[in-house]
Amino acid sequence: MNHFVLHDVAVPMRDGCRLAADVYLPDDGSGCHPVLLERTPYNKLGTNHGDRSKADPAARSKPEIAAMFARAGYVVVVQDCRGRYASEGGFTKYVNESEDGADTIDWLMRQPWCNGRIGSFGLSYGAHVQSAMAALAPRGLSAMFLDSGGFSSAFHSGIRQGGAFELKQLTWAVKHARLARATAADPARKAALDAQDIRDWIGVTPWSEGHSPLAAAPEYEQYVLQQWRSEVFDECWKSPALCARAHYAEWADVPMVHMSSWFDPYALTAVENYAGLARLKRSPVKLVLGPWTHGQRSVTFAGDVDFGPAATLDDNIAPDYTALRQAWFDRHLRGDDSAPDYLPQPVKIFVMGGGSGRKDANGRLQHGGHWRDEADWPPPSTTHTVMHLHGDGSLAALLPQAECEALEYDFDPRDPVPTIGGAIASGAPVMFAGAYDQRTTPAIFGAKAPFGPLADRPDVLVFQTAPLAEAVEVTGQLVARLWVSSSALDTDFTIKLLDVYPPSADYPEGCAINLTHGILRMRFRDSFEHPTLLEPDAVYQIEIPTYPTSNLFAAGHRIRIDISSSNFPHFDVNPNTGAPAGTVSEPVVAHNRLFVGHGRPSAILLPVIP
Repeated sequence: MNHFVLHDVAVPMRDGCRLAADVYLPDDGSGCHPVLLERTPYNKLGTNHGDRSKADPAARSKPEIAAMFARAGYVVVVQDCRGRYASEGGFTKYVNESEDGADTIDWLMRQPWCNGRIGSFGLSYGAHVQSAMAALAPRGLSAMFLDSGGFSSAFHSGIRQGGAFELKQLTWAVKHARLARATAADPARKAALDAQDIRDWIGVTPWSEGHSPLAAAPEYEQYVLQQWRSEVFDECWKSPALCARAHYAEWADVPMVHMSSWFDPYALTAVENYAGLARLKRSPVKLVLGPWTHGQRSVTFAGDVDFGPAATLDDNIAPDYTALRQAWFDRHLRGDDSAPDYLPQPVKIFVMGGGSGRKDANGRLQHGGHWRDEADWPPPSTTHTVMHLHGDGSLAALLPQAECEALEYDFDPRDPVPTIGGAIASGAPVMFAGAYDQRTTPAIFGAKAPFGPLADRPDVLVFQTAPLAEAVEVTGQLVARLWVSSSALDTDFTIKLLDVYPPSADYPEGCAINLTHGILRMRFRDSFEHPTLLEPDAVYQIEIPTYPTSNLFAAGHRIRIDISSSNFPHFDVNPNTGAPAGTVSEPVVAHNRLFVGHGRPSAILLPVIP
């Protein structure tokens, strides 16, 4: 089927602003068809690095993908978000997407080529805009495919986490300020932005007005500073654009897919949105979680770890990503029951692990893994196993019999623990997503000589099981229940789950790969709405949940938990002063304690699949 394109169609918003959209028609415009809508801040003519397939690793542009769906009989509308590329207005990240999305749907419903059934799709920000719009339940929205985004709560994952600020918001802003329309039109602004290196700016000192690499782009600087300083979970954070879970009852009741991956910053968003909406809506709600980094569903690796040929979406869930989405919309927009049902069960997860442990030809650890369908999330067969932290560094189900003891370290904000992989996106050039041996090298941002395992740092406490006699599968969210104290008015505690390989020919010192993480800023230990500073050296019981994961720890491996007080530059560094977030204060060293043993039995709650 041929297609016809209408370029830069002006779509009016309720405030008079006009957003530019390209309309791909499957004929000359005389027919009436279901519509697919993608809204993006990344240029409706652009290319996303994830829009490729295993068979064709060259990424396809948005016009190419739209043309493919148009040839399949859909009208496809790709729209630049407000203030981006061809659209009018000023761009402020996230805040306008609910109303702009709903107004766009309303406009689509009035077009002669729309049959009244509209589907939405998009990755990352393209999923955030869907979630924001769905909370207003616009008439005509009939199916959704949210890939790696759609904030369940941006305060709890995506912009902030555990009270800390995610510094990927800084790296994203610096990159996209350079790509902004105002930058292209102003050579002096472009030169000023290009002259800055974000690696010179990220550190313990927060940015301020006119004192940041965004000084030449004040609209980007303004929203970044506002996000950084907004550390309390107030009504602004509960808007539809930032907090789907506060609006699940109002969400459109339409078939929807929530897809993400274990090394993606929106894995927690995906599981929370699935769990919250599947229990409220009559329409089918699906969850897909792979072993990928952000949008990289057609490759087998994440970081320095490879998960084998089963890891890709391509040929394992569907022929490719395009086929998966088309089948979803064919079934739920067209009512075509003969279309393939690639997601017959509510939940499909990739269980990492089970590989050879050898290095492949690219130098990556062969970790392996397999797909499994589940009836729900968390998996109904989950059993929660308490693993206690012992003073000798062991992690065991046995309750410590020893008297309570304090394990101590000094946390110096000027020398934070470097980030090595994890659930990250848009972090270049200071951090990269995925699984890595937790060992510093000169290539790791913030690492200092002598380089080596993070476990050797004096500010990292390590707890691990004995080598496992048989394999153990951990699937879900861990929760650390810790007894802690600090000499400071405020400090952070971080946790990390690792799979520790024994020494081998390829890894003579073994290999400890990161799986998931958690963080808590202590002023928020009781409430994210009402922070309270610490009483120095008082003992507090806290809980720190992690991001979701799924991993098979093979026999002979160890399950390891690292506890510290920083994970930088994934998160901003706590100066330990109690100063409000995003404001300047002179950092102080915190003497932090973790208590283990009788009376204060710090422990980890592991979600184990029998």
